[in-house]
Order: sequence, then C-alpha cells, then structure tokens
Amino acid sequence: MKQFQFFAACVLSLILAGCAGGRSAMDYSAFKQNKPKSILVLPPVNHTNEVIAPYAVLANVTVPLAEAGYYVFPVALVDETFKNNGLTVAEDIHAVSPKKLNDIFGADAVMYIEVQQYGTSYTVLSSDTVVVVQAKLVDNRSNEILWQGKARAASSEQNGGNGGGIVGMLVEAAVTQILETALDTSFAVASTASVRLFSPESPTGLLYGPRSPHYGKDKPPK
Repeated sequence: MKQFQFFAACVLSLILAGCAGGRSAMDYSAFKQNKPKSILVLPPVNHTNEVIAPYAVLANVTVPLAEAGYYVFPVALVDETFKNNGLTVAEDIHAVSPKKLNDIFGADAVMYIEVQQYGTSYTVLSSDTVVVVQAKLVDNRSNEILWQGKARAASSEQNGGNGGGIVGMLVEAAVTQILETALDTSFAVASTASVRLFSPESPTGLLYGPRSPHYGKDKPPK
C-alpha cells in the first residue's frame, strides 16, 4: 500500500510540474536585473550537413527579436565587421571574448545560436522538413547568461493524413521530399522555429524589450 501511495505521489508531482510549465519553468531574474536594450546576434554554429542552414536561420532571427522590442545590430554590418577583423568561421566568432565584442559593438547582450537540425528527411512512409535551433543570450559586460532556450518546427505540422493506404503514403512521402527540397521549405520552417524560440508569447521566449509597448508587462507564470 505504501509503495502504491509513493508511486501515486510521484505521478501527481510530475503532472503538477507539467501543468506549471509556462514562464515559471524559466528563471528570468538575471534578465530583469540587466535589462538588455540592444542585441548582437552572432553567426549561428552549424551542427548539420546543410551548408545553407546557418544563413537561413540568421536571416530569420532579426524580425522576432525586433518585434520583441530590442535593437538588433544589422546582420550585414556585423558580418562585414567580423570579416574585416579576419573572422569568417562561426565557431571562432563564438570564441571571441565578451570584452572584445563589447569594445567593437557596444551591445548590451550577445545572442549565441546553434542549428541542431535543418532540412528534409525521408523515411519509408513519410517525409518531413525539420528545423531545431537553440540559443542563449549573454550579458556583454558580466558574461552572465540572461536567457537560453530551444525550439523545433516541422513542415508535418501543416500536413494532413493520407487516406490512400500504404502506396499513397509512399508516393506522398517521395513527392513531399522532392517539393520541400526544391522549394527550400526549410527556410519557412526556420522562420517558425525562430518565432517560437524568441517570441515573448512563447512560454520560454524572451521578455519584452524597451522598444515594445508591452515592456514590463509580461504575463505572469501559468
């Protein structure tokens, strides 16, 4: 009986923890204390085999960050500045000291991004375009991590089921892979992943920045 009660208590605690979710699962104390106003986005580190992955992700991060209320240093200007300083590899740029970045750009915080998955994969009965991105925001003066998160988006979220049996599923999977690869669906999926990662409307997204009318009015934990 005691074992059953213990098991029931464990299950209940897990359920409650899942229900708590929301912003209560993220510690924003350092974020609120440092109050970043400007963000320097570094070129993403690519952990996939897709050469285009970091460029596609980088092209999609400025809008959600700006809409959240932050000044984002222009991507082209940042890229050119690094090139002029002999830095062209993302891993090398991520290794630059915060002090050096602060001396060059003077940003309040630096966004480090890593692309974990990008592209269309084909299995026997399905084909899906998936983008997985993770990031962390670091204070440019204290080197303190202010926020970190991870997001995933997939084209299959918009796809309906196939009622044509096994043959229909095979054909649909092959056609989907061809179309999504040819049309570079990954780019659009990367946009969705970026919004999920950074948007203050996401449970673990950034807090609203000073350029947003919602600044300081973040929703309470659910």
